[in-house]
Amino acid sequence: MKDFTKGKIPKQIFYFALPIVFSSLLQQLYSIVDSIFIGHFVGKQGLAAIGASFPLIFALISFVIGIGSGFTVVISQYLGAKRIESVKKAVETMYIFMFLGGLFLTVLGIYISPYIFRLTNLPADVIPEAIDYIQVYMMGTVLFFGFAGTNAILRGLGDSKTPFYFTLIATVVNIFLDWLFIAGMDMGVKGAALGTIIAQGGAFITAIIYLNKNNELIGLYLNKLHFDKKIFKESVRIGLPTGFQQTIVSFGMIALFGIVNGFGTDVVAAYSIALRIESIPLMLAMSFAAAIAPFVGQNVGANQMHRVQTGYRSALLMTNAISLLISGLFIIAPRLIIQIFTTDQAVINIGTEYMYIVAPFYIIFSTMFILNGTLRGAGATLIPMFITLIALWAVRIPVSWVLSESIGRTGIWWGIPIGWSVGMVISYLYYKTGKWKKSKIEMEPISIESEA
Repeated sequence: MKDFTKGKIPKQIFYFALPIVFSSLLQQLYSIVDSIFIGHFVGKQGLAAIGASFPLIFALISFVIGIGSGFTVVISQYLGAKRIESVKKAVETMYIFMFLGGLFLTVLGIYISPYIFRLTNLPADVIPEAIDYIQVYMMGTVLFFGFAGTNAILRGLGDSKTPFYFTLIATVVNIFLDWLFIAGMDMGVKGAALGTIIAQGGAFITAIIYLNKNNELIGLYLNKLHFDKKIFKESVRIGLPTGFQQTIVSFGMIALFGIVNGFGTDVVAAYSIALRIESIPLMLAMSFAAAIAPFVGQNVGANQMHRVQTGYRSALLMTNAISLLISGLFIIAPRLIIQIFTTDQAVINIGTEYMYIVAPFYIIFSTMFILNGTLRGAGATLIPMFITLIALWAVRIPVSWVLSESIGRTGIWWGIPIGWSVGMVISYLYYKTGKWKKSKIEMEPISIESEA
């Protein structure tokens, strides 16, 4: 366990964030490899199918994952206050919630996916493969939640290295299975989904076996799990706004795909590739936000607000520097990057157009995420939810729709940085008010018997 309440702040955040960054890059790597294999062995319909499936998958799982983030905040604040017994109870309660949520969403996702694809006017030649992909993928939801929950718990405890090793295992296995199922066995998009299930499920089982032997605090024993209602309510109070926010984002992505879908398969395929490429800088920003949240949580729990302020500024500086470097690379060589995924010139041209418009604005996105990560770590999750609602549904989607009607598909691309900019400005203004500092969770007096 990592104690963030003392020590050199920039160094702590950097070295804690580094494994999260590598873990996120690895996760994006096997998504990117999926797309590369699909692009070369299935075609642009397969690329469009996977791209169109992602927002729906995200919509289905985001609410549960968002509430799960509330547990991470609770765990980190209990740890900062040295409430070890409460940490154990929070871990067990989180696992129970994630498993039950995964079972429910498996059934729901398999049932509703065909209707959603038709409702959003996905091109007819893409729908069958999109249904095949998502229905196989959703069979692994419980395993995905278990893996994501384990990694989130470890990070809440200040351990970012162990999740990296588990993610590395999943990535290596997934790349091999992509080659086997897609290139070797010609299973198409079903092979990509099946490879992901096996890889993440195997990594989750490996993680549990390892933790049961090496970490008594968060070992998972199914016959010993206990559900704590008080901790669950506190975690839901903190995580519910994030869950709603994630759901708002995911339905916004579906709405955006609904606009994109109207421009045909080439545009859908190009947008899908662009999202895969763009996931790298976005995940880097999210990784530093994931790192700053437990740092803030522990220091809020320990009433060390001066460390919170310094940690925020350090994370912001690091993330912005990385975003600027990536923006420069994507502006200089977008065609070379997109050609990794496809040889279709129409798709390459549209993807290049997207990168020229959106890539210069990654610094805005990274700033917004560090701000929101700081707020969430303090337990102030309601305001970021409303900010996301405004930036996405009141700005990005309407602007994308209006501009697409007047200037074509490039109008959709311009709506993206405009929405980011509004979200960043509002987040910063709320951060400057300081009201988020009052969101610390309430803890009962320490009982020597229970917390010893």
